[in-house]
This record gives sequence, structure tokens and C-alpha cells, in this order.
Amino acid sequence: MRDSSELIKIAVLDDYQNVALHMGDWFRLCDRAEITVFNEHISDSRVLIEKLSPFDVLCVMRERTPLPRSIIENLPRLKLIASTGPRNRSIDMAAARERGITVAHTRIAYDSTVELTWGLILASTRHIAAESWSLRNGAWQTKVGKDLHGKTLGILGLGEIGTRVAMIGRAFGMQVIAWSQNLTPEKAVAADVCYVSKDELFRSADVLSIHLVLSDRTRGLVGAEEIALMKPTAHLVNTSRGPIIRETDLIDALARNRIAGAALDVFDEEPLSKAHSYRSLDNVLATPHIGYVSESLYRTFYGDIIDHLDRWLSDSRYSGEDIVP
Repeated sequence: MRDSSELIKIAVLDDYQNVALHMGDWFRLCDRAEITVFNEHISDSRVLIEKLSPFDVLCVMRERTPLPRSIIENLPRLKLIASTGPRNRSIDMAAARERGITVAHTRIAYDSTVELTWGLILASTRHIAAESWSLRNGAWQTKVGKDLHGKTLGILGLGEIGTRVAMIGRAFGMQVIAWSQNLTPEKAVAADVCYVSKDELFRSADVLSIHLVLSDRTRGLVGAEEIALMKPTAHLVNTSRGPIIRETDLIDALARNRIAGAALDVFDEEPLSKAHSYRSLDNVLATPHIGYVSESLYRTFYGDIIDHLDRWLSDSRYSGEDIVP
């Protein structure tokens, strides 16, 4: 047991759906820790510092609340950050190391993101949300959907998620093509995908789905020049990270109906502002970054976080090593 005269204070951040305490055995910690759950996102850094100053541990869900140096250096009691997922680029790791703060991560599975990607593709091309809404308002068959069979699926980023999205595309009878900065023709062949140039990817795809990690190389990779290559009948899908697309360029193209539509689960700033154009454009299908929001993955996330906390509370030398299934 840790030598402490008081309970360790743990903050669980951004539990939007108020489900965190039901997704794991937090009771294991109750004799050593006091747990506070924050359901609302706090974007104001001064308010965030004020709210989090009393806590020894922060449990963060993905990148919902960034923890830059300016925040970390103003949390005097902070000793442990437990983050869901295998990496979190919104945590300043150098600042945490300098303060002697342990940073722990959890396992992740990609099934939910692959499934949501195809939900968005189907909903966008078949106008599912719009037709459901019109039916509720008394209408009947207002739009004509598009078939996927025989069409071309473009994959921007053929990693673990992109490869599985491609596999489902083939099951729909689509031709699948792919490109990324790291992709080679040999890797494409191994995934049973046709390797093409970047320009050909955008020019040929009827549906173009983005599956890249956000980095300096991929930030702003899809802009006005790339979108201008796309067919006016094409759909752009992004379940990866918002800043991979230059947002103003996409909004301009959608407003001018330069492409048929966009299905987006990720955005430059999250939560999305209430006045954002994506909320009002008719050819946008937008969801609130729910690619990873599934019961099984939440149970993995919070279960692993609890394991980290249990081990850290029991051993002051615990360094936050990876959870092994």
C-alpha cells in the first residue's frame, strides 16, 4: 500500500455519456482513492487548472482534453496521467517527465472505427440520415442513393484500419485503390489492393476514406488541390483526425457542391462549435467523434486504466508499463 495519510484524488475527465463508473471495477480502488467524474468538457485553460489542481491523478479519454506544458506545470499535485489508447499526442510528455509524472496508456482495438467508417459510407451514399429525418416529418422517398458495387474505393493510408476497410470494400464488389507516403506497391499487393499515385487516388475514387495518423507530414495533406481532383459525384470520409483535411478548403468545396458529400467523425476542434458550418451544410454527414465510442472498447479502456491505478497505488515504483492482455 502507498504510504499516504489521505485518499488519493482521481479525476476522470470528459465522461460525456456519464458511463465511466459503469465500465470497470472502480470498487477495487475505493479504500485508497476518491474518484471525481467530470461529464462536461472544460475548454478554458484557467478554469481547467482551477478544477484539476486538487487532483493527484488524471484519467483522460483520448485527446478530449489536451494536457500541454502550460497545464501540467500548473497542477502541483499531479503524479499520474492515465490515458486511453496506446498513445496520446495531446499530452506534453517532456513536461510530464520533467515533473516526474508517470504517464500510462491502455490497449486499443480498431473494430469500432472500421465499423463506423462503413456506417458513414453507407449512410452518406444512401442518404440514410436524411431519409430517416424526412420520413419522421411525413415525407416518403425524397432522394436516390448510389450503389457501391462496381465503384472505386480509395484508401488514404493502408495501415491496420485502412486494410480492414479495404477488405470490406472488396466484399461489396468495389475496386480498391490506395496511396500514402509510406505505402509501397508490394504492401498494397499483399493487402490485395491496387497501388496508385496520390493524384490518381483522388481522381479515381468514388468514395475516398482517410486512415492516417496525424503528424507533421499528414497535417493539411488533403486540401483544395486534392479535392479539386475528385469527381463531383465522390464522397469523402474521415474517421482519422480532422486536421488531415484543410477544413476551410473542404467547407468551400462542399458549399459549392464541388463533391457530392463528406462524412466526418473528426474535426479540427472538438467538441464542434455550435455555429460551425459542418452543422448546417446539407451535403455533410457528421458524427461527434464516435469511432472509438463502443461498449467493448470503453470496457477495455477503463478496465486497463483501473489496472494501472491499482498497480500504481500498490507500488510507488510502478512506471506505467503497458498493460498486457
